Amino acid sequence: MGKKVKKDEKAPPEDVFDTILVESRQAATVVLMLSSPEEDVQSKACEAIYKFVDKCDENKRTLMDLGAIEPLLKLMGSEDRIARRNACMALSTMCANPDVRKYLRKREESIPKFVALLVPEEDTVVHEFAALGLSALATEFTSKVVINESNGVEPLVRCLSSNDPDVQKNAIEALAQLMMDYQTRATIRDFDGLNSVLELLKSEFSIIQKLALLTLERAAQDVDNRANLRELEAISKLINFLAHPEWNDLHVMSVMVLSSLLEDIESLEQIKETGGLKKLVAIITDQAPPEEETKKPDKKPAGKGGKKSAKESAKKPSEESNEQKDGEGVIPTLPDVKMSAAKAIARSARNSENRKILHEQEAEKMLIVLLSHENVDVQSSAAQALAIMCENLSSRDSVREMEGMAPLIKLLNSENGDVKEAATLALANLTTANPPNCKDVVNLNGLEPLMHMLSDQREEAVSNAACVLTNIAQDDTLRAEALSKGAVTALVEPLKSSNTIVQSKAALASAAYLCDVESRTEFREAGGLEPLIEFLDSGNDDVRRSAAWAITVCGIDEAAAVEICKLGGLSVLQQIQLSGTKRTPFTDAAFERLLDSNLSAKYALTGYIGYNNLIEDGFYDAGQMKKGSQFLSLEEFCNQELNDKRPVILINPKPEVTSAESKTEDVGLKPESSKTSLSGKSSRTGRESKSKTKAQKEKEEKQKEELQAQLQKEADAIAAAENLPFVTPSDPVLLAYIDEVMEKIQPLPSSREQVIALSEFVSDKLGGSIDRGQVSSFSWELPVSQVRYELKSNVIPIGRLKVGIHIHRALLFKALADRIALSCTLVRGQYNRAWNEVMLYDIDDNPTSPKFPPKEYIVDLIHQPGTLLPVDTPNAVSYQKI
Repeated sequence: MGKKVKKDEKAPPEDVFDTILVESRQAATVVLMLSSPEEDVQSKACEAIYKFVDKCDENKRTLMDLGAIEPLLKLMGSEDRIARRNACMALSTMCANPDVRKYLRKREESIPKFVALLVPEEDTVVHEFAALGLSALATEFTSKVVINESNGVEPLVRCLSSNDPDVQKNAIEALAQLMMDYQTRATIRDFDGLNSVLELLKSEFSIIQKLALLTLERAAQDVDNRANLRELEAISKLINFLAHPEWNDLHVMSVMVLSSLLEDIESLEQIKETGGLKKLVAIITDQAPPEEETKKPDKKPAGKGGKKSAKESAKKPSEESNEQKDGEGVIPTLPDVKMSAAKAIARSARNSENRKILHEQEAEKMLIVLLSHENVDVQSSAAQALAIMCENLSSRDSVREMEGMAPLIKLLNSENGDVKEAATLALANLTTANPPNCKDVVNLNGLEPLMHMLSDQREEAVSNAACVLTNIAQDDTLRAEALSKGAVTALVEPLKSSNTIVQSKAALASAAYLCDVESRTEFREAGGLEPLIEFLDSGNDDVRRSAAWAITVCGIDEAAAVEICKLGGLSVLQQIQLSGTKRTPFTDAAFERLLDSNLSAKYALTGYIGYNNLIEDGFYDAGQMKKGSQFLSLEEFCNQELNDKRPVILINPKPEVTSAESKTEDVGLKPESSKTSLSGKSSRTGRESKSKTKAQKEKEEKQKEELQAQLQKEADAIAAAENLPFVTPSDPVLLAYIDEVMEKIQPLPSSREQVIALSEFVSDKLGGSIDRGQVSSFSWELPVSQVRYELKSNVIPIGRLKVGIHIHRALLFKALADRIALSCTLVRGQYNRAWNEVMLYDIDDNPTSPKFPPKEYIVDLIHQPGTLLPVDTPNAVSYQKI
């Protein structure tokens, strides 16, 4: 209601509405006023709405629900400057609410209206709030694209040059959001926006500097922008920015921008020419920058740093003139800055060409200094960067010359997992193909912490430590020292890891250290063979390859080869041989080495023993092994009960050990005699029980106690005999054969004569010659069975056989030939067939005639002993088959 006034004598025109003053406390009423045709009412309503929405976020949502957005959008295009300004202020403030932004995204004209208000003709306040609205809208990715398509980048760049810091702040914040879109990164370059952003680094407001650095970091992700920044000397400006300790809270962001720029080799070349890299290194390591002492007094900080900062920078040279020689006057950079700088070096060093330039500028020196910093994050980042730098061969030598090995080894004792991982990685790269560095690690007492690291919970650190130890093992002296400190036992622990990288590296390290009998024995006794055999069946190629190589090394020893066969390693490798994906040259080598070290298994599996394979004591022929069956050891065959299967033929030319056998026989006979005497006495006692006196009963009880004690003693002796180690059955007859062969056949002048004489000797010892048609009727099974029954064992020493056919004679021929260095093979055929192949030169009495390669012959041991049958001839084929 309006106030009552006295009526003028002259009445007002009837078509004019009387002026009224309205007081409203409801936002809905003010929203209705936005639709008023009066510009004054509109502007006041917009101002009231701005004050209301600026109070809290809930008010923004309330006004949106009341429908204030549509009229405000309309008023942003009003001809009245005040209404337009107030509407922009209100709607820009409302854009902080996500629901408001969602609503505006659906209106195509919303963003263009904000952009239109950035024209130079508008007031500074309009520029400020229009940029504020765009910065809020730019948080949504779809709005970024629309702003760019609406040509919003150019006016925002223009606002960066405004004298009003609020306009600058809102504009650079909007651009920082827009730089997340790759298309906008190219657009800002077209309008020379990067230069304007660089100028904001001189601002006296830290928030503007921070947003400028954020914009530069995102813009530098574009390769063309990096080229533009190089032209604008951005690298030098950023390094100078780092030289201002009063801006230390922004130094991390500055280093992050540098990190992006230093990815390009052109940037590194530029920083090399200008000396900026050495200056950066000096700043990060808290040293006086080169040649800064003479330049600083004449140099003032650029931009709006304020009089205070200018005075401070002018005072510094005079204050530090006496202290700068020792580096005491330099204000240290923050740990986060050092960490970011190390990461920047690491990022740049991923390129091989960049590594060369960084090496020339002695970037390793900075990283080595940072290794001794008290902050663990700095230590970790420096070690990681050093690890990448050391992929360059020259850097490895430089780190050693700069005494960088000692701090790295010291970091191995850190309690921080990241530090240990980074330090071990750096040492792994440093010691790769660099014996002097390996020697330094050992001389600086690095072996103990490295071995201790193998049992660490950090899997990456374990794999890196295994790599270092592998590199050290390349030198015989260093390997021996590592072995003396327990390297073999320490390597067993990481083999139990479930991590495939650790498994692969640990297996490879094991292969590097198992180069002598003692280490292989220690490894076997420590239980290292079991995980290696499990790794053979791994689905990871690296693990399988490393395990195969380790088994190849372990298989040199016969004891280890037998143990691997017991654990099923031979079966696994046999299955791998049939696989088209798992089979590799490494698994082939492991399979061959295992068979070469265990000729018994090789002959059972392949039916072939080559010229280079020498039958040694303990060899046994168990027959052709079926697919999927497990190869048994000689001890297992000896412990089997008598069966009707093919007997195992043993080669073990040892004299008979009578002492051990007599002890065993005594132990075995005593219980029986004791039992007999006991039973006899008990029966006799039963018959005479009626006539016993009391004294006799006491005497008998005492005798019973003595007998029980004797029985217990004998039982303990039997148990002790059972626990004795297995003794391979001896063969003194074969030993006599060898002595005779060495005495009579070995002195013969030619290999041909030796072969003929030996074949006749073997045939004579195993039944003589057999006519071709009489082989099937030749009786040999019964004599063999009789020997088996006599020995009460399925294992028969070959010297005990007096009758034999192909399989027995070929085996005996090979065993005797190997003793006199007569090279031959042993080949198994079908149906009890076996034969020997020899390589002999043709007989030629003329010494001047040309010499031809030796020919291969099959030795006849059955029909015409001493006859040599050329391979693949009808007679040879007939000898091999039934």
